[in-house]
Amino acid sequence: MSDHYVYVLRCADDTLYTGYTTDVERRVAEHDAGEGAKYTRGRTPVELVHVEAFDERGAAMSREHEIKQCSRAEKEQLIGD
Repeated sequence: MSDHYVYVLRCADDTLYTGYTTDVERRVAEHDAGEGAKYTRGRTPVELVHVEAFDERGAAMSREHEIKQCSRAEKEQLIGD
């Protein structure tokens, strides 16, 4: 069972935010409540648009970094837009 997740949110201002968590549902709720990352606090509501699951934290953190290095166009392609 996968315990580590990388996710991409589409914010209300149409920007994309990438993060890591062990509980996607809880983390998205935190972002929506303004209790998530500083970046998303003024950009609610957020929509979960992509999730990847990993067995190891290190693999998830590496993937998060990889996605954050992508261009907007590459992120849009990843999430299927």
